[in-house]
Amino acid sequence: MMNLNIKAKEQNTYDAIVVGSGISGGWAAKELCEKGLKTLVLERGRNIVHGEGYTTAMMNPWEFEHRLHSTKEMREQYPIQSQCYAFDEATQQHWVNDLENPYNQVKPFNWLRGYHVGGRSLMWGRQCYRWSDIDFEANAKDGHGVDWPIRYKDIEPWYTYVEKFAGISGQPEGLKQLPDGHFLPPMEMNCLEKHVAGRFKEVFNDRIMTIGRVAHATKAIDHRKCQYRDLCARGCPFTGYFSSNGVTLPAAAKTGNMTLRPHSIVLEILYDDQTQKAKGVRIMDSETREVIEYFAKIIFLNASTLGTTFILLNSVSNRFQNGFGNDSEQVGHNLMDHHFGVGASGEFEGFEDQYYGPGRRPNGVYVPRFRNIDEKTKRSDYVRGFGYQGGASRGRGLTFDGIGAEFKFQQTQANKWTMGLGAWGEHLPYYENKVTLNKDKKDKYGLPTLDIDCEFKENELAMRKDMLDSAIEMLEKSGLKNVSGGDGMPPPGHCIHEMGTARMGKDPKTSVLNGNNQMHAAKNVFITDGACMASSACQNPSVTYMALTARAADFAVNEMKKQNL
Repeated sequence: MMNLNIKAKEQNTYDAIVVGSGISGGWAAKELCEKGLKTLVLERGRNIVHGEGYTTAMMNPWEFEHRLHSTKEMREQYPIQSQCYAFDEATQQHWVNDLENPYNQVKPFNWLRGYHVGGRSLMWGRQCYRWSDIDFEANAKDGHGVDWPIRYKDIEPWYTYVEKFAGISGQPEGLKQLPDGHFLPPMEMNCLEKHVAGRFKEVFNDRIMTIGRVAHATKAIDHRKCQYRDLCARGCPFTGYFSSNGVTLPAAAKTGNMTLRPHSIVLEILYDDQTQKAKGVRIMDSETREVIEYFAKIIFLNASTLGTTFILLNSVSNRFQNGFGNDSEQVGHNLMDHHFGVGASGEFEGFEDQYYGPGRRPNGVYVPRFRNIDEKTKRSDYVRGFGYQGGASRGRGLTFDGIGAEFKFQQTQANKWTMGLGAWGEHLPYYENKVTLNKDKKDKYGLPTLDIDCEFKENELAMRKDMLDSAIEMLEKSGLKNVSGGDGMPPPGHCIHEMGTARMGKDPKTSVLNGNNQMHAAKNVFITDGACMASSACQNPSVTYMALTARAADFAVNEMKKQNL
């Protein structure tokens, strides 16, 4: 007689399943667990234990074999990831091996990612800027994309909620295009940045320069405090910046309601024809290749934009023959990323008696959007807008040539002050920018790979001309010399702000999710990572993902209590 485990389904059943453990997945786990739900968190990559798992965090440059440089072998195994500013010998373990994780570029697209507990919350740039109604109303006003089903007032209290817990430092400025948040004390600009910010006030009446709003604890929050090391991409054992590993996942674990399962590749969502809801997920254990099913009343998809899209497109049933929840044929479409890599830099004569501190500030300055805010700032050559990030610094070492005492002395001398501004621009939601499944090209697990077909178009190209010219103008009018501009034009994906592909909207015929991040076609499935976005604005999006996730989790639990899910 066979020995059957008749309790297998019961053992694999939870109140909620969260797919992904990055910024939005960590928030979903925290909120659902704190509200009393037994929650399974599935992460396709390996586990990284906060603190002890950051193996290079405390190493000095001379302790690395290649002194933090990328080797030929690294570049061969990480041809896409190694193009990222945060990739080096100290951080390569946080990025996927491109040869082992293939995808197909129909048009150039840099898919930068990390498969491990915490996801990109370990390596992110940590810039946190609220959206305003200028952003939420843009689609409706200029006709690109579909109207957002929410406005700023709907998400404003949730911005405050997540900012209080995450810890966002910044300076209030009272701008309608960039709402102020709940801030920790701002980091300090250095002398040249203060000078340029002062010149902005004198020269421009339509723009300002402020310190970046960043997810760093500038004053102690429990055990958390930024050490100004600027080694963030290695992982922070001091929990100086917000990450899932250091903040939200520990909060979820503290409740006793979280089960974290790494090495779990989610293959598909399971649909129940009788209840017309999702009933669970099917996974593959990446180490054993065992296929397992887990069940829950609600499912939060937070696998990152393209990871979530893969799961939806790969979830095929009699009900959803073109992908889970894809009645609108919008899943995979409207892929966006911010376009950047354009700006200017120059030299400043002065402040020779000053350097800068404290430590290595892991932040820069920010110039909020100042185009197409109102009729006075409206452009005729493009819609939407852009902002700038940048900073001033003063390097050391006047020459790279020489030998002996004089050479050593030269290396201790400070160079001229320099400052740069780089622009981040909005990418419109184009239906033809899309991701699809390629079932002919499989990965090492035998799974389909993704074809990514995405580009920047005429509106973005017209905007980039203004981004370049304005950067040069601002630096020159601020007193910098030898100002030069450039446009490197990296491909989509390189900004690591990919979004869209399962957008929110008012009409189930043209969108995938409603105003609560709930699938139109399956009410117990929620998507709150970048896939949910109906437009891209020009601000870094992560704090908006956090707020949407906390809001959706609150809604989901209340609906469960009403027995609506």
